[in-house]
Amino acid sequence: MSGNLDPLILDLVEWCANERRAVSEVLEAWRTSCPRLTVWEDACDRGYVCRERGADGLTYVAVTEAGISFLASHGRLARPAAAANSGIQRA
Repeated sequence: MSGNLDPLILDLVEWCANERRAVSEVLEAWRTSCPRLTVWEDACDRGYVCRERGADGLTYVAVTEAGISFLASHGRLARPAAAANSGIQRA
């Protein structure tokens, strides 16, 4: 089933790459009651996104180098400034 999720995973990674997003915002937006739609979990497991702690004490989703490569390999580009998620440290 995970191969079928690639378009959704691309959407999630791109959405996170183009604007700084709090983990709570991502989980709210990508929540599902279907156990077969594990988009968030798959993106994390594949190493495309990770959690990072912001200077403000909140936890944010950061797109990793693997996530940027995943986007690029599918013809999608992240905005470099947003993808870098400056000012946050890995949690």
